[in-house]
Amino acid sequence: MQVPFVQSVLNAFRLPDLRRKLLFTLLILAIYRLFAHIPVPGVDRTALANLFARTPILGMFDLLSGGSLSQFSIMAMGVYPYVTASIVMTLIQPIVPQLKELQQEGEAGRQKLNLYTHVLTVPMAILQAIGQALLLTRATGGAPVLTNFGFTPELLLPTAATIATLTAGTMFAMWLGELITQDGVGQGISIIIFGGIVAKVPQSLGQQLSSNPPGLIAYLVIAIVTVVGIVFIYEAQRRIPVHYGKRVRGTRVYGGQSSHIPMRMNQAGMIPLIFAQSVLILPGVFAQYFTVSDVDWIRNLATTLAFQFSTQSNFYWLMYFVMVIGFTYMYTNITFQQQNLPETLQKQGGFIPGIRPGKRTQEYLNAVLGRITLVGAVFLGLVALLPWFMRDLTESTTMVITSTGLLIVVGVVLDTMKQLEAQLLMRQYEGFIK
Repeated sequence: MQVPFVQSVLNAFRLPDLRRKLLFTLLILAIYRLFAHIPVPGVDRTALANLFARTPILGMFDLLSGGSLSQFSIMAMGVYPYVTASIVMTLIQPIVPQLKELQQEGEAGRQKLNLYTHVLTVPMAILQAIGQALLLTRATGGAPVLTNFGFTPELLLPTAATIATLTAGTMFAMWLGELITQDGVGQGISIIIFGGIVAKVPQSLGQQLSSNPPGLIAYLVIAIVTVVGIVFIYEAQRRIPVHYGKRVRGTRVYGGQSSHIPMRMNQAGMIPLIFAQSVLILPGVFAQYFTVSDVDWIRNLATTLAFQFSTQSNFYWLMYFVMVIGFTYMYTNITFQQQNLPETLQKQGGFIPGIRPGKRTQEYLNAVLGRITLVGAVFLGLVALLPWFMRDLTESTTMVITSTGLLIVVGVVLDTMKQLEAQLLMRQYEGFIK
């Protein structure tokens, strides 16, 4: 018995148009991986390797970039500035009335919001490029990775070249992702991130197998259990029944049907983990700059903060768990409020049985959302703690695939499966085992 996803891919390859889409997607991924091995000029490879050996948390970000960060290639930032810009646009839409109006204008409004997101990606990429370069240049405990980066007059030209190269790499990766969305299979940006994650898996497997085989076996067992849990949480939903009243217009009767509102248990995906990681890494990074201070109390305080906000500290993982739950609730509530379901139902003549339209419907939906989000948030928090659980077994917090990586990989695979299923069903071709 074949795996449904593998069987559907084989079935898709039998259809010329789907085969072309799949081959095009693989070609774009190959081009992305090729550019991911082109290093930024002026990188000291020995110093870069020593920095990664001293800083375990960089290994987690390197895995998400598919090894591009450990080589400091032109694709070192991947599409994450675009992801950040998308998150920022989502969060500020309820605050900015003009953006909120665009969100309600249908396809034309979504295209404008997408344009604004692309524009916002450029300054985000520039800021992230500066931050990454400064981190590598001013890294303590070893030689700087970038020796020609700085804001002195003699270094302005190579500094501008480094920032422009990293920013261009992000925009090029975005363009490749959009090509996949238009002419390939799946959501392009997600496929690009997926390709970067799985590209590093064979090397990570080999390293773990040679250094700690029992730890690798334990990780694989826990990873399988985690993947099953992720699939369950991703697919779990609370269906709220909705009835539509009958309306008579002339000789025709409209409405009278029954439907449901699918409220997913995990509506935030891996975004809370990215938020929490971004916030938690900042204090430790800033503290490292002051660990070499000549003032004793500043040096001691900086050393303490740098340790507490590192992956070696239990405090870091406790804060990570709490912040993931908090960001899950925050992001879920913001995105849910943007849908404005009570008003939409009222305009369409729909109602929840036993619940009055309007404010009571809003209160009921918020209560249901709060209960199911609690389960999803706690699960995301436990997934975020997976490296901490594995630390004693693998002797490292750098795993074959990080918890965030697992969420992304499973989510992309599920989304691609659904798209393939839809494409096959459109052609009246049975591609999935029912």
